[in-house]
Amino acid sequence: MPPGIRERAKHAEAPLGSTYHSFPEGKQRLAGEAVRHTGERVARNLREELAAGPAAGLRAFPDLRRKTVVDSDVHAGCPVLAVAIEEPPAGEVPPAPAAVADVFEQREALLAAPRREQQAAQLATLIVAAVAGTVAMCRARRSTGPPDRIAEQLHTLITTAIED
Repeated sequence: MPPGIRERAKHAEAPLGSTYHSFPEGKQRLAGEAVRHTGERVARNLREELAAGPAAGLRAFPDLRRKTVVDSDVHAGCPVLAVAIEEPPAGEVPPAPAAVADVFEQREALLAAPRREQQAAQLATLIVAAVAGTVAMCRARRSTGPPDRIAEQLHTLITTAIED
């Protein structure tokens, strides 16, 4: 079970009252805001990489995620994926799953933007899914092997798609 508001406030060294004031909807709102913050940070990095050209930008996304995993000695994961797989409370449509959907859609749109046809959208979905999956595999295996194995294949697909 993921930590509650009390544990998260303690970890952040934030007063519990301030935490509840800032996030009156509780853990779901806090998770949603964290996902949106992370999503925007990654989107900003991705936009910078895409400015160098479509191929460089598309290759950068897996490389950026790999760097995060390696630099953290395989401790960092993907907060967007973590929230995505957590089951929301029954009968509710909380803000966290909506934020996850928005972030994944934003990443796909950014990656597909250099080329607007159907193949670009499919490739963007493949890249986002592969990167999220490989981060999860790294955490489970405590190894950087998965991103190393997918990076070359993704780079080949990206190069082929851009050259077509």
